[in-house]
Amino acid sequence: MKHLFTIEVEFGTPAHDETIRLRDDILRKPLGLQFEPEQLAEEYKDIHLACYNSQHELVGCMVLMIVNQENLKMRQVAVSEDAQRQGVGQFMVRRSEDIAIKRGFKKMVLHARDTAVPFYLKLDYKKKGRPFTEVTVKHYKMEKDLSN
Repeated sequence: MKHLFTIEVEFGTPAHDETIRLRDDILRKPLGLQFEPEQLAEEYKDIHLACYNSQHELVGCMVLMIVNQENLKMRQVAVSEDAQRQGVGQFMVRRSEDIAIKRGFKKMVLHARDTAVPFYLKLDYKKKGRPFTEVTVKHYKMEKDLSN
């Protein structure tokens, strides 16, 4: 997909609310789940990224949670259905890594759904440990060293 751009959106803004709707549609509703207000409230200190196309339509989003001084955790990666398999996810992951490096983080960690593992492997993430269940779905811990 051409002409994408990613911006950091502030917690509690209309742009942030739009990312929550996308995350809910793509990640929660298909599992019969919904966000609890307490879950969303905990994200006030996280980095929220929104990806837009050239028509300024939201096509993807993610949350980056600060784990500690060295590790940033990529969470809640969502791409709109009509923009999937067009490079949006790859674009967002690369932008998130750029942000992590600029802010001094050494490693990106994440919990990938089983179906997303091949996507992250192509982007040089490594699988760590055994699978586990999170939000009713099999996941793997994955990470990428950003210090090279």
